[in-house]
Amino acid sequence: MNRFLIEDLFGIEGFNIAWYGVIIGVGMVLGILLASYRAKKNGYKTDLIFDYFLIALPIAIICARMYYVAFEWEVYANNPINILAIREGGLAIYGGVIGGMLAALIFTKANKFPLLKLVDLVIPSLVLGQSIGRWGNFVNQEAYGELIANPKFQFFPYGVYIEAISEWHQATFFYESIWNLLLFILLIAIARKTKKDGIMVAIYFIFYGLGRFLIEGLRTDSLYLFGGIRVSQALSLLLIVTGIILFALIQKGKIQGNDYHGKYLNL
Repeated sequence: MNRFLIEDLFGIEGFNIAWYGVIIGVGMVLGILLASYRAKKNGYKTDLIFDYFLIALPIAIICARMYYVAFEWEVYANNPINILAIREGGLAIYGGVIGGMLAALIFTKANKFPLLKLVDLVIPSLVLGQSIGRWGNFVNQEAYGELIANPKFQFFPYGVYIEAISEWHQATFFYESIWNLLLFILLIAIARKTKKDGIMVAIYFIFYGLGRFLIEGLRTDSLYLFGGIRVSQALSLLLIVTGIILFALIQKGKIQGNDYHGKYLNL
């Protein structure tokens, strides 16, 4: 499959529209629509989501790039200008998530909106976007796992054929896409049964962290810390622990949501 939906747009050589970008864009649009619907259903104006997104998008992209560059610095050390060449690839989802959380802190502080309420509203959208976005890896033939030498297991969805090297590898992009889809369904179900602020983000931390930890161990393109530790697995463990602690504190009433009576309330 051609990784570009449109090549040489407007006759400009090299000005291409990649399938990856289109897939990510679709995930973003669906995520915004879902979050807007959930905000309205919970008594807030949809402006809440759009205003947050205007802050979150640039911060998430910058953090996704910084995260990747930080752990691949030897590639950019001699030519730092290439850090700006994001069209060549190199965005890490964990960096994007960190950026989104940072944007939430800035937005809620500036607008005096309860942090946990906002994060709970957008978390299902994030997971849905992650599930959709992984299919960009399929088009780009990346984020795959170990070699599948046994012909009996050379089939999709267990494996994916990588044309560049003419080999079958574990379809780890698909594993994570399905895991995130199941997590999305779980979060939507939980949202209907609980009104405790923070529960959604706690569940996300626990189960996304668990899935990413397991699947990351199968991948062949991981970023590494010193000593051969996979960065994403280390961060996944931190998410799991944080989620468990947050969940326990919320259930015990140690962390409680705050009421909101500001401009985003849909009166």
